[in-house]
Amino acid sequence: MRRSEINRIIREAEAFFDKFHFVLPPFGRWEPKDFQARKSEIGAIVEAGLGWDITDFGLGDFAGTGLLLFTTRNGRLEELKRGGGMVYAEKAMIAAKDQVTPNHAHVIKTEDIINRGGGTLVIELHGATDGACDRTKGTTVMCDGIARALPPGGRLHLAPGESVTLKPGDWHSFWAEGGDVFVAEVSTVNDDATDNLFEDPAVTRFSGIEEDEAPYRLLVSDYATWLR
Repeated sequence: MRRSEINRIIREAEAFFDKFHFVLPPFGRWEPKDFQARKSEIGAIVEAGLGWDITDFGLGDFAGTGLLLFTTRNGRLEELKRGGGMVYAEKAMIAAKDQVTPNHAHVIKTEDIINRGGGTLVIELHGATDGACDRTKGTTVMCDGIARALPPGGRLHLAPGESVTLKPGDWHSFWAEGGDVFVAEVSTVNDDATDNLFEDPAVTRFSGIEEDEAPYRLLVSDYATWLR
């Protein structure tokens, strides 16, 4: 992705979040120079991967296959494994109209995906065999406390306020219909480097960046370079 495209997407996302009265944590509005000036005190932000995250999943078509995320909090896998401490994470996301997040599952993470406003969030689900996506299997998920049994490729249509709980092995893709959707994610500890399994081997979690202009905001993937 080009940095100019990323900058434009973030500016549009800030306006979108403002429309829903969602206020980012202070570091969400920092410029790169602010991160650099305070790098001695933001180790926890960097280690947890908090902040802006934009991906086209390595396919070069953000409008068609992509997602914007902002991680507001994230615990530690070590604490999740021992069953105590900060064992949770939270993200704010924007699923643009007709923009697909490709079929994937998680190894460890259980997550609630919540439509906080906008259009309809469509989630397509498949079951698993030995951890791999099995398009002959359906699955059962909880939607706001009610079990929903779905056939292979069954689709949930979540209106604003509705949610679904997805567990490891629930293969899912999603997109917005009728308008962009403000999506919230509440989950166990999130590790995007190791915990995402994609059905399509061409898909990657993080996108490369062509630096055609200076960054407006840093992405989580920028921290290693900008805060050395």
